[in-house]
Amino acid sequence: MQALFYIFVAIAIGVGFWQIAKLSNLKQVVATEKDNDLQGKLFLGFLVAFYAMMAYCLIALDAVTLPESASVEGEHYDNLYMITFVLIGIVQFFIQFLIFFFTFKYRGINNRKALYYADSHTLEIVWTVIPTIVLTALIGYGLWAWNNIMDLSDAEDPLYIEVYGKQFSWEARYAGADGSLGDANVRFIKGKNTMGVDMTDPTSADDIHVRELHLPKGQKVIFKFRSQDVMHSAYMPHFRAQMNCVPGMVTQFGFTPKLTTAEMRLNPKTMAKVANINKIRKEKGEDDYIFDYLLLCNKICGSSHYNMQMKIVVDEPADYLVWLATQKTLAQELN
Repeated sequence: MQALFYIFVAIAIGVGFWQIAKLSNLKQVVATEKDNDLQGKLFLGFLVAFYAMMAYCLIALDAVTLPESASVEGEHYDNLYMITFVLIGIVQFFIQFLIFFFTFKYRGINNRKALYYADSHTLEIVWTVIPTIVLTALIGYGLWAWNNIMDLSDAEDPLYIEVYGKQFSWEARYAGADGSLGDANVRFIKGKNTMGVDMTDPTSADDIHVRELHLPKGQKVIFKFRSQDVMHSAYMPHFRAQMNCVPGMVTQFGFTPKLTTAEMRLNPKTMAKVANINKIRKEKGEDDYIFDYLLLCNKICGSSHYNMQMKIVVDEPADYLVWLATQKTLAQELN
């Protein structure tokens, strides 16, 4: 491997000297009007091809994007994303047109010269003030959306869940009937107590330890995140939620599920994605894929980072209570 690296470096140095030699001869090359005309037309042709590629990406590759947000709070994220995307798209469309069209229009033939401004105070004001106003509005809306999502103080009857990340899996713990999570620390990890819950804390006994998340539709869920070893990132893309899990501290995030797993499976965009996945799987002789929400790790936390997945099921409130009634408390599990 080291020898291959040295060979690569030698080739790179050789190419560099070759390019420098070519540059030193540029002063002897004079572009003709025919060259200028050809290059201008090529620029115009590239503009057309570039717009065609943009249209293809917007239409054909829409299938790889996420369906609508599965959480109420995620709607603000989607709105901000779409506003930003449209604004950038409009600006990019016109800027690319100006760059390539004027390169074509003022190509060096027939002594043609472009109109030149030494300076223009009007233009300076326009391209300074307009972006300032637009960016201020976007940042203001972004801050409002972030504060709205992160302000968990006014949540009515929230469900508290602790999510615990470690190389390379997730575990979770629900607050029991008392509505409070017991204290926890890595020093208490022993045997079945894999989350390090302090069982001397009176509020810990009725906590519920799970390896699959179930969430009730329409109820605010406040997640408390911890990490056992390195930094992980709890990522729930369909809910537009992500929060770092930092060793030695507790971080939090909250959202309100608005679509059950069954409802999201019937979403047209979800159905199209599943159909495409199953087409590929069928060609490989693999079983069909069934859509589920997932909790992923969005930090490269080690060699088996890709294994950090936990299934999330969003139930109707009544179905959630039925599932919850079947779960053991920590006191029952550890005894």
